[in-house]
Amino acid sequence: MKLTGLSRRRFIGASSGVAAAAALVNLGGADYASADTGTGTWNGATSENGWPVLDAPTAFTIEGSGQKVPLAGGDAATVLLHVARRFHYEMDSLRAGDVLGWTGDRKVTAPYESNYLSGTAIAIRPAWYPVGSKGNLYPGELVVVRDILTELDGVVAWGGDFATPKESHFEIALKDGHPRLKGVARKIRGWDAGPGDDGAGSIDAFDPRRRSAAQAFERRLA
Repeated sequence: MKLTGLSRRRFIGASSGVAAAAALVNLGGADYASADTGTGTWNGATSENGWPVLDAPTAFTIEGSGQKVPLAGGDAATVLLHVARRFHYEMDSLRAGDVLGWTGDRKVTAPYESNYLSGTAIAIRPAWYPVGSKGNLYPGELVVVRDILTELDGVVAWGGDFATPKESHFEIALKDGHPRLKGVARKIRGWDAGPGDDGAGSIDAFDPRRRSAAQAFERRLA
């Protein structure tokens, strides 16, 4: 059976997660206890990226979509909300339940999912792009994702680049207070306060100069 478009994505979302979970191994670390089912428990007071686990996050509205997502506040929220609204404006409109942020559930399929516990990661349509599944984005969508990562100068890491992939996953890659995180967040807030001709909604990810910069950034990551 040949699957294309939305039907292909829904098939992947329904079937890949089980196979991926079965294939995962214990990645180690004192904070992560693996179970035979492929799902482990995160026991640490901080998430994998070094941020403190939260008991009470803040709900933020994703611009243009009306959808809310719970996150850590400050610079982390500024950056992750920028990722989500660029997805909304440039890839596809976000609907109820499309974006997951903070959770108090310590069950994780891979250690990087602990970053949801600290409110420093989001998953955009995780049922479409589950753990262990890769190659689900259309070429134009991948161009936008690469442009976002380049624009954010390594402050955000994408699950599609991980050894155990999750293409719905975006996380803060630096610790709280890191100068690069602060600088990128300040840049985004400047766009938000400006006349509206910068930032999300006004970006052409297919501009040759941006494409060239994104390709160079991807090579550095590799």
